Amino acid sequence: MELPGKVAIVTGAGRGLGLVYATALAGAGAAVVVNDADGTAAERAAEAITATGGRAVAEVGAVGDDEVAERLVACAVREFGRLDVLVANAGVLRDRVLWKMTDDDFDAVVRVHLRGTFTCVRAAVRRMREQGDGGNVVAVGSPAGQRGNFGQTNYSAAKAGIVGMVRTWAVECARSGIAVNAVIPVAATAMTRTIPAFAPHVQAWEERGEPLPDWLRAGEGFGAPEDAAGMVLFLSATRDVTGQAVGVGGDRLSLWSHPEEVAVAYREGGWHAGAIAATWRTSVGRTPQTCGIPDPRPPRR
Repeated sequence: MELPGKVAIVTGAGRGLGLVYATALAGAGAAVVVNDADGTAAERAAEAITATGGRAVAEVGAVGDDEVAERLVACAVREFGRLDVLVANAGVLRDRVLWKMTDDDFDAVVRVHLRGTFTCVRAAVRRMREQGDGGNVVAVGSPAGQRGNFGQTNYSAAKAGIVGMVRTWAVECARSGIAVNAVIPVAATAMTRTIPAFAPHVQAWEERGEPLPDWLRAGEGFGAPEDAAGMVLFLSATRDVTGQAVGVGGDRLSLWSHPEEVAVAYREGGWHAGAIAATWRTSVGRTPQTCGIPDPRPPRR
């Protein structure tokens, strides 16, 4: 899929998945504004893209404040004349179990992931609507936001909120021809190398170039960052898909369901606590929903 003449912003693109997304978009012909809170990383990423024939500029700033979001859009317009694609990828981690998580831990993660996505998408959509010829927004979610994850109250809440906003924005932006989707990537990055079952394989892949085993790539849908680039490129190029949360990782491509009722019961006159208790196990509580990301299951030897 090609994007000649298109202009994209990728937040958190100095390294990891964000750098892979920015590189893929540039390889497809788009001019890219590379954003990162780390100025050195942003500059190096932009230089690496231009060194291979792409077009890119760095714009440094930690997403969250509206000022940074507006500056990113202004940079795209100043340097390349317009804005067609936003990939809202920037993120941080402050993992702690609930009773040890501080207000600062919570606020830092929500500010970057949730507020940062909101302010950047708002600024981008305003520009796209002004241009009048549509656009594409890709926001980055996580399995933690879909299922919850131990020690990640802040991260899970922010990522769940991002998918909720995406569904709302898809409805609000449809008339303007702006497609809005979420990608749910699972890849070997700094954020996943701490998972004990993944750690030795990620280390072997990073340090010695050893391929990730099949049980990770297919069974867990866990791959290299480059495995997620195709989905971001696809969602940046098509207007036919909107309001979706799409998972990608390793050899797996998936579509996450929107929350919906999975069991319903009716009682004339309504439900009091006793009636609920009497029928819970034989009605809506018969098949309770699971929570938490399932533990990876390496093959038995």
